[in-house]
Amino acid sequence: MIYKMHFPEYPLNLFIESFVYLKGFNPIHSVDRFLPDGNTYTVIDLSDEPKFIYDNYTLKEIQTCRNVWFSGIRNNYISIPSGRNSEMFIINFRKGKSYPFVQIPMNELTDCVVDAELVMTNEILNLRETLLAIESIDQKFRVVEQHLIKHGQHKLIVNPFVDFAVTAILKSPNQTSIHLLSNKVGYSQKHLIKIFKDHVGLTPKSFLKIIRFQKAIEEIETTKSANWTKIALDSGYYDQAHFINDFKHFSGFTPNHYLNTKGEFTNYVPAG
Repeated sequence: MIYKMHFPEYPLNLFIESFVYLKGFNPIHSVDRFLPDGNTYTVIDLSDEPKFIYDNYTLKEIQTCRNVWFSGIRNNYISIPSGRNSEMFIINFRKGKSYPFVQIPMNELTDCVVDAELVMTNEILNLRETLLAIESIDQKFRVVEQHLIKHGQHKLIVNPFVDFAVTAILKSPNQTSIHLLSNKVGYSQKHLIKIFKDHVGLTPKSFLKIIRFQKAIEEIETTKSANWTKIALDSGYYDQAHFINDFKHFSGFTPNHYLNTKGEFTNYVPAG
């Protein structure tokens, strides 16, 4: 398997966490359950085979994805291909930072996977054709970085209020409240929610829940333990009942079930 990651330079690194090139991954299972992680992605498929999104319960194909697609922030888990025999180039946007690259408010893309050209212009399809003609992985990284800077240079502006709110939630999900954020940015809660939804895709409260869930996932991955009371409190939950309820909503599993079935990669659980 080839798995290579690249971190773009300034100013692109303010908006994009990483580029990933993946080829030759060959897991036994064919379907993964992908859990909400607070991120958005653009996936450039460098193979000719269509990919599918599956019904979470029956695992029947419900959507076909080809060439390039944009995956909005998720408030629910999704069933997707495990990556078997794929060749993909993935753009991982920083949390709350994909807004400059799309042409509609982010809340219209929540829990959606759409053809990327519908929200990022047809230039993204031209970029795919360019990548298909390049053999060097490092050169692929350079070409994508140059493309995004060229086509986004006049829009690469960080909204200071959204940036502050997102950073505060990521830094201290167990100590942050929407009331506190609203007071610090100087906006009413209603106005903060509107701007946050446009840029991030969710309300601050919903985003905070996902980040608390992800903090719990991180602790499980790190400690491999099942001290659920400690994990719940460390992740910002008032009690274990709220923790279990949110965990089941975002993953479809109880914490114990997740611990026993989780896959090789964080947030991916073999589903079929």
